[in-house]
Amino acid sequence: MGRRLRRRHQGHRCRDGQLTAGRLATTVGLSPYIRRLRERVGHNLMLLPSVAVLARDEDGRLLLVREAQTGLWQTIGGAVEPDESPAQAAVREAAEEAGVVVELTGIRGVVGGPQFRMTYPNGDLVSYVPTIFDAHVIDGKPRADGDETIDVAWFTTGQLADVALSEFTIALLSDPAVGILGHGGANPTGS
Repeated sequence: MGRRLRRRHQGHRCRDGQLTAGRLATTVGLSPYIRRLRERVGHNLMLLPSVAVLARDEDGRLLLVREAQTGLWQTIGGAVEPDESPAQAAVREAAEEAGVVVELTGIRGVVGGPQFRMTYPNGDLVSYVPTIFDAHVIDGKPRADGDETIDVAWFTTGQLADVALSEFTIALLSDPAVGILGHGGANPTGS
């Protein structure tokens, strides 16, 4: 029987079920493109394409990064920039956040829905539609960038139940398209 994930996080769910970003600073990792859009649409909901990279080592462990503002572990990833393919964004995010070069081995899924909607502390609403890539690290030693990420580490699927994951990462890894965690955040293997 699977264990429930610990849901220690700085964010919380609002009355309408939206995930808040906790202490996340809206300037960390905010691209000039999104900044310009925000100047025009204010705090209104924006639908943003994004990527998540499920980088694994030769032992099948998953590489996660610890987010600087919240201290929570999350998958490598971020928004797709203008004129950038999702694959290019995935490779870029792996280099930026974890200091590694990855080879993308396939698309595990594309997900969306209310569990991927966030409200940032300043009131900005975002609904992410992540393309999730499987990948292998082919160059570089994983390291935090010191800006968006403060640590990197490899985890087995069984270890994920004891890790302080962001709500977004729990939703992503629990989605049936990804299938790493059981439905609702429980570890399906119980290991």
